[in-house]
Amino acid sequence: MKDEVAKESTERISLGALFSAFLRITLSGFGGTLPWARRTLVGERRWLSDREFVDALSLCQFLPGPNVVNLSIVVGRRFRGAAGALSAFAGLVVAPFLIVLGLGVLYARYGRLPEIDRILGGISAAAAGLVWAMGLQMAGTFARVPRSVAFSLMAALATGLLRWPILPVIVVLAPLSIAVAWRRG
Repeated sequence: MKDEVAKESTERISLGALFSAFLRITLSGFGGTLPWARRTLVGERRWLSDREFVDALSLCQFLPGPNVVNLSIVVGRRFRGAAGALSAFAGLVVAPFLIVLGLGVLYARYGRLPEIDRILGGISAAAAGLVWAMGLQMAGTFARVPRSVAFSLMAALATGLLRWPILPVIVVLAPLSIAVAWRRG
């Protein structure tokens, strides 16, 4: 499979294909597009391997801004340079921009209705479930690497249980994990 991904990675992916892939990703995920990004880029299009997706997402999580926006730029740039980054980014943001404008108009008019609160609560629960599912799938990629599990548990403990701010946790754990990985080769 790795050879298949590598072969397709070297093929020329069109700007239209990048635009349509990220348009589909953004229209598929309401409140959580990362699971759809993984499904599209790794499972369906096979533009990235599991490992390449996790590596790209790790970089994108470290950078400022929304992870999936960063991911669209990284993937687009990888395959078509600056034009690819713009195409993937446009595919990701054009439709939601128009949808949010429309929803904003509707919410301004009907947002005080109790039914709207219940609908938004259900959508939030579904989005949280999708993010958990993707996290579990990604964890499987590194489950056989004890140091990855250890750093994941440290990060979860620090931010989830101890409620430490994420920035200091990243500032400490990122260089430490890089040093351990470098040392282990």
